[in-house]
Amino acid sequence: MSRFRIITVLRGGPSAEREVSLRSGAAVARALRELGHQVHEVDPVPGNLQLPPDTEVVFLALHGTYGEDGGVQLELDRMGIPYTGTGAAGSRTAFDKVATKQRCLDAQVPTARFVVFDSPTAGWPSAAWVPPVVLKPVRQGSSVGLQFVDALEQFPSALAESMRYDSEVLMEERITGRETTVGILAGTALPVVEVRPRAGAYDYTNKYTAGRTEYLCPAPFDAVVTARIQEAALGAFRAVDGRDYARVDVMVRPNGDPVVLEVNTLPGMTETSLLPKAAAAAGWSFAELCDRMVSLAMERPAAG
Repeated sequence: MSRFRIITVLRGGPSAEREVSLRSGAAVARALRELGHQVHEVDPVPGNLQLPPDTEVVFLALHGTYGEDGGVQLELDRMGIPYTGTGAAGSRTAFDKVATKQRCLDAQVPTARFVVFDSPTAGWPSAAWVPPVVLKPVRQGSSVGLQFVDALEQFPSALAESMRYDSEVLMEERITGRETTVGILAGTALPVVEVRPRAGAYDYTNKYTAGRTEYLCPAPFDAVVTARIQEAALGAFRAVDGRDYARVDVMVRPNGDPVVLEVNTLPGMTETSLLPKAAAAAGWSFAELCDRMVSLAMERPAAG
């Protein structure tokens, strides 16, 4: 960056992913201080956002509700303070899994077949659906409320559990294949990361428990399949009006066809998180990545 900045890192917040957000915020603040920036750390209260008066730019390290759903972005827009990542409208779209899938369909980005439920006692949709399927709260992140259904008799309890976290639940076909994620930085797809849980599925426990999941970056795909995965991820990022950076989760069928699952506009930012892993494979240190995110925020005029 051209000069040192006074940066406020927002971390913690009210969501179920508070602890992950606190870890992300601590890692980002440490990296930015090492570069010479003056950094404040703030645990925000929705609707009563208080920032140090000398703040030049806000680094968003919030995950889940308020951080990823456009809430804090809207407040910052009203205050006229620049911030990292996607704007309020794009964040709101990306956080809504159904809205994201609709945008992907409109943009001809491949995504899994789905149906939406709004009642915990809803029945199985039709004979056109057969397990295995995946249930996800429509507006949550970090695998919160994720349920796998391998047999019809599992469906009622899985639906009730998933609906504890939102008023609507998305059911989609469970894609057989390899699980990947693609980091996006400044409009460019970073090297693909393949996610391999050592046992079971990539759920909340396997995602946040050390040693439970293996990560390969760059993922061992040939050049053609790699390009197709990155193209699908970029297509989804653009479809939701993503800005600056994100992480896009993509399943890859055995024939190499990519299927976009969702777009995470505020991905984890610990030094072992997936976006930093991808950036490292592209030659970016963690500190350089954080600094670039701040630079992108400062290169555009703030709303207000």
